[in-house]
Amino acid sequence: MRRPNKDSSHKLSAESQRLVTYALAVGQAASRIEERAWEHSLDAQLQKLLKSGHQDTIDSTLNSLFKEDLNAYDVLMDGVEAASESGTITVETDGVAKQYDVLLVAAPILAWTRFAIASGAIPPDLLTTLSAHFSAHLLADGTRMAMSPTLFSIDQLPRSHVETYGKVHKLAQAALKGTALKADTKVPETAPFLADTRYLMVAVVAPAGGPLFRWQMPANQANFVAERTNALEQWRAQVTPTINRLLPGCGVELLLPEAYYMACREADKLIRPVSIRAAVHYLTHTLAVEPSELRAVIAGFGEENSDGQIDEYRVAFTQRSSPDVIYGVVWPLYGQEDEEGTPPEGPLQGGPGGILQKPVTPVEEIVSHLNAAGITQIKKHSERYVAEFCDDCGAPLFADPVGELAHAEMPEDAPTGTEHFH
Repeated sequence: MRRPNKDSSHKLSAESQRLVTYALAVGQAASRIEERAWEHSLDAQLQKLLKSGHQDTIDSTLNSLFKEDLNAYDVLMDGVEAASESGTITVETDGVAKQYDVLLVAAPILAWTRFAIASGAIPPDLLTTLSAHFSAHLLADGTRMAMSPTLFSIDQLPRSHVETYGKVHKLAQAALKGTALKADTKVPETAPFLADTRYLMVAVVAPAGGPLFRWQMPANQANFVAERTNALEQWRAQVTPTINRLLPGCGVELLLPEAYYMACREADKLIRPVSIRAAVHYLTHTLAVEPSELRAVIAGFGEENSDGQIDEYRVAFTQRSSPDVIYGVVWPLYGQEDEEGTPPEGPLQGGPGGILQKPVTPVEEIVSHLNAAGITQIKKHSERYVAEFCDDCGAPLFADPVGELAHAEMPEDAPTGTEHFH
């Protein structure tokens, strides 16, 4: 467990101390009933902080626990994500109070192109179509929903837990009242990539304790895996034509809509191999070369003071006839991933006495995707580099075949209109 020296110069506030106490207590509970009681206290404290906009209190507590107690850090991170993406709303009608559960759901889209991937306002007719299919194929009977009229890029998603909390409650009120929402207009510009994620954001509201999704309904619970698979198949089949209208000139793949943070993490991981395929496709068509005429260079990068930890791999592309880096793809590591690979889950391979399956390392996974795309000449640097970026445009720098960091630049004789991709 990572335990750096305590920073005595920074004192936690009373609100932060309460979060620390509850997070430690949840992790040390000796029974489920005790754990749930502590979780209730933690949730109440988090709801109070999120509603009042105290993101700084949450962040300082997370930073402190990350240094002092990783188990309590995980408890608090799980708690703040749950409290910001879900909750309970009480609605009074004619003096009668009724409680509803609300969940923020993200519907991720993997997109790739040689041109540009759109984002922004969704036309009303397409929003109506998307909402109808979302409800029909994914949601349990008796639920309500409201879809944001904006197709979000990752740069345009909520930047904090407080913003996420505000987003889900705004959408939930629209779902309960049946009111229309306006598209987000003050959103950051999106950096152009050959492959990127886009998101539909939806608040799902159900009577407290009731099912949210179709596979949770009593009649479907015995076969929930098959029901969830069928829901995804129907979602893809019915919605892909509408998404194609929103993202002209793009190849797309729709992922299963899930709870906000889980869906975003899954999309972050699954876009990585798509980025490699898109890069090879782009280079071969733009430069009129075969994949076998390209070289890939893989290097690990991390922060300057991270004890040698690799945070991401950067894959540089060159022509085999030249050492100049012409394009690059970043392969970030997430969650439990590290340079040794994520340990396999489930029972041991081969049953009792069998051999534990060796985890696939990120480099091995990257190499397999490069090979599948037709690239066979691959250079792997063993040195770990400090993550550096271009001072002028902010683009990441990549290691060339001899290990020097370089800016990715397309050849001068490449067709115009391609240089804006990084």
